[in-house]
Amino acid sequence: MDAEARRPRYAGLPAMLHRASRVLVEYALLVGLPIAGVLLALQLGSALVAPPGAAHDTVRAAAPVGAFSLPWLLLSVAVLVACARVAGLAARAIGQPQVVGEMAMGIALGPSLLGWAAPALSATLFPAANHAHLNTLSQLGLLLFMFLVGLEFDLRRLRHLGHTAVLASHASITLPMLLGVSLALYLYPRLSSADVRFHEFALFMGTAMSVTAFPVLARILRERRLTDSRIGTVAIACAAVDDVTAWCLLAGIVALVRASQHALPVPVMVGGLAAFIAVVALLRRAGLGVFLASFEKRRRLSEDSVALLLTVVMLASVTTEWLGLHLLFGAFFVGVMLPKTEAFVDAVTARFELVATTLLLPVFFAYTGLRTQIGLVVGAQMWFYCALILVLAIVGKLVGSAVAARVTGLNTRDSLALGVLMNTRGLMELVVLNLGLDLGIISPALFSMLVVMALVTTVMTTPLLARLYPSAAAGVIPVARPASAGHA
Repeated sequence: MDAEARRPRYAGLPAMLHRASRVLVEYALLVGLPIAGVLLALQLGSALVAPPGAAHDTVRAAAPVGAFSLPWLLLSVAVLVACARVAGLAARAIGQPQVVGEMAMGIALGPSLLGWAAPALSATLFPAANHAHLNTLSQLGLLLFMFLVGLEFDLRRLRHLGHTAVLASHASITLPMLLGVSLALYLYPRLSSADVRFHEFALFMGTAMSVTAFPVLARILRERRLTDSRIGTVAIACAAVDDVTAWCLLAGIVALVRASQHALPVPVMVGGLAAFIAVVALLRRAGLGVFLASFEKRRRLSEDSVALLLTVVMLASVTTEWLGLHLLFGAFFVGVMLPKTEAFVDAVTARFELVATTLLLPVFFAYTGLRTQIGLVVGAQMWFYCALILVLAIVGKLVGSAVAARVTGLNTRDSLALGVLMNTRGLMELVVLNLGLDLGIISPALFSMLVVMALVTTVMTTPLLARLYPSAAAGVIPVARPASAGHA
């Protein structure tokens, strides 16, 4: 009888139990405790009272001043497109992602710089009567952008995540969420309004702290030649999970706020959303195969196919808006549901990306800049709030991701790099912040502080990553280890 036959049937059971118990302990400490802390903070904050006052201004409440002028709107868009291109090229010239230059451009063209230094020029280029129309164009750009983000997101990434990616992604959400909700205990009586309920404010702050910009992170990894490295595969998987989780949390917050505003009864909202998901899933199963087969036959997207995709995206966006969520969720969901073959994704992206990123997204950055008023952050106390937000945002992502990666076997450098990468907030953070301002959850002053946080955390990613991986820029790429990192 050989040794294999003499081995007891359950000889490997103790090792399996030991590994399972270790995983449970890791999750309890890095995920369970922060969740418990969030629940405790929400309970403690329910007794807090914000100062009385009018609800925060929203974009829908703003009344245009003067008459709308189409030529001036076209001039504004022309200036924005040109400035965004120059700012993006300047950012890339100094080793930053293009989005950093575009974010900075938006702030510079708003009241924080141009409106302060040359108010007459600012009023001429961006008359108040055109702000609502700039918002419409920016929302259309965001709609197409979120469709492309959903298109890039492949659900199959979530099926093969390694232990490192799973734990790190969850920890990089729960710890920032805990810090954001805890910070809300301090900021709610000082920066919020009595018209905003604490749990809405706190959950929004936690979500804003938890966001990672998946598209920006992927581009940074590609530019640093780290996409196929071990840290690259883990970071992309973690960012994908973060994106989905953050958007689910945000959808819940939007539903809570709009339910409180009597937009739709909660059962109707939930039932309608379930029906919407079921219909889209059925259409995906029934029609996308034919759609993809037609693409494979022609190897290009016809004008009819583009028109069909645009129609579906718009209808899905209208549906989620009517259901009390936000139109961006419908566009994102359609993108997620589309086929993920490389040729198809590339073809759709080529058709939609040029208009979305070159023409419409610069308008979004500028509109965000018009709403960002650094002048509202006045005095040592307000700048202390801003610094506190920035520090906690960085620490939450860095510590949550790095500690989880370290305890699951990554070395110190890779663990720190993961924490740095997960701090990339970029455009996704601006989307979340604008939504919070539109809903009246946050004030213009807090919005401005959070925009500063989004810009700083995105700016710091590339130089810190270069310090950790100086050889990556020279073409020395760390070898990926898919068995540990999981499929990304």
